[in-house]
Amino acid sequence: MPALYVMIPAALLIVAIAIYIFFWAVDSGQYDDLDGPAHSVLFDDQDPKHLAAVDEASSHPQPPAKPDEPAPPHA
Repeated sequence: MPALYVMIPAALLIVAIAIYIFFWAVDSGQYDDLDGPAHSVLFDDQDPKHLAAVDEASSHPQPPAKPDEPAPPHA
C-alpha cells in the first residue's frame, strides 16, 4: 500500500511531462506538412525547361479540328 503513495504521483508526473512535450512539439511545428517534403522530391523547381514547356504550350494555339476527325485527347 505505501508503494501506491509513490507510484500514483510518479505516474501522474510522467503523464503531465508527456502531455507537455506533445503540445510543445505541436506548437513548434514538428507535425506540419508531412506529405510536402515527400512530394517535393518528385518535382525539380530548378529545371529551366519546366516553365519553358508550359509557356511554349500555352503560346502556340492548336489548329481547329476538322469536323470528321475526333479531337485529340488532352494531357
